[in-house]
Amino acid sequence: MKNITVTVDDETYRSARIRAAELDTSVSAMVREYLRLLSVRQMEEARSETAGQRRDRLLREVIQDFDARGTALRAADHLSREELFDRAAAQIDAEVKRRNERSRDRRF
Repeated sequence: MKNITVTVDDETYRSARIRAAELDTSVSAMVREYLRLLSVRQMEEARSETAGQRRDRLLREVIQDFDARGTALRAADHLSREELFDRAAAQIDAEVKRRNERSRDRRF
């Protein structure tokens, strides 16, 4: 069994301790059960959704993440065809250089 540490404010801690006492359990046991149920629920949802539904859900999650970060996908952000190929070529060149350096370092 693994341990995790969770930091909460004083009021949340107090409320959790009171609720645990009411249920005759511990805060750790309540958190453990919550995480277990969360995992089970996610597995059940994953089994029940079709590939298209999963793709739609993931796309919505990505868009929500972008919105939360204030990141936007604008047409002005796109690279021109020439810029795209120049960038790809530069990335390939950089990777080849890194591999050569690693290979050289291993020989010495």
